[in-house]
Amino acid sequence: MNDSQLILTIVAAIGLGTPLIFATVGEIITERAGILNLGVQGTMLVGAVTGFWATFQTGSLTLGILASLLAGAAFSVIHAFASITLRVSQIVSGLALTIFGTGLASFLGKAGSDPLVGEPARDQFDAIISGGIADWPVVGPLVFGHDILVYVAWIAAGAASYYLFRTRMGLSLRAVGEDPASAESAGVNVAWVRYVHVMAGGALAGLGGAYYPLALVPTWQDNPIGAAGWIAIALVILASWRPWRALFAAYLFGAAARIQFTLQTLGEPWSSIPATILAMIPFVLAIIAMIALTSGKRARFLGAPAALGIPYFREQR
Repeated sequence: MNDSQLILTIVAAIGLGTPLIFATVGEIITERAGILNLGVQGTMLVGAVTGFWATFQTGSLTLGILASLLAGAAFSVIHAFASITLRVSQIVSGLALTIFGTGLASFLGKAGSDPLVGEPARDQFDAIISGGIADWPVVGPLVFGHDILVYVAWIAAGAASYYLFRTRMGLSLRAVGEDPASAESAGVNVAWVRYVHVMAGGALAGLGGAYYPLALVPTWQDNPIGAAGWIAIALVILASWRPWRALFAAYLFGAAARIQFTLQTLGEPWSSIPATILAMIPFVLAIIAMIALTSGKRARFLGAPAALGIPYFREQR
């Protein structure tokens, strides 16, 4: 692999990792509140179809992004109500959300007199800097040659880290995820904190979903995000519930996803490997990484919230 191919691979990894950053950071925020949301896949799909539809109808990327944020937040309320108010199994609720979101996005993409399937986006996110410093060797394409949401993802990861570990509200959030009974004894409204952060996580997942049809592949097709929602849940573990580490985890997966195409351009023996085998690379690496991190004594140092996935009953304080 020459220098040019390496740079192209890294640039592509940044693009492929961007929606995963949004979804992973969102899920970290949700899980820090003690709520396990396996509905990330469905939420991303709802955000994707809503954001694409809004942009398709108005021609405005800004409205498309706002629509995806609102749709993700609103859709996540279903999971919040089921898991916080009704106290049903968070696993069952999350899986139901994914099934519902997948079907809803597919239906909305095909419904009406003007279906979205096969339609190109009326606008798409392009690099905000072209020419000039973006043409500098190495640094230009790696740092300056991206669309605005790449930089927003960096800010989101940094802001989430600061919020979690440097603010009073972040302390309350972590307390709710570790010991909700003690947090409530200290005056924290557990239900309110959980609702707000489940919705915030859903909004980020919706934004991550919209990135696919508005930036990566500017057209609508059934399930444009692939298995991104499930990957984001795995990356939460790889990032050990710390938002800034989600950057590296997402870009690592993005590089693994891109390498399959790079290998096919290198000639024999790589070009003779079936594409389906190469497509397995990122998923195999994700599984290996999770096994390595969660096995033995390492699991104790991951930082998973102690109350994650456990319904909170106020009367049991």
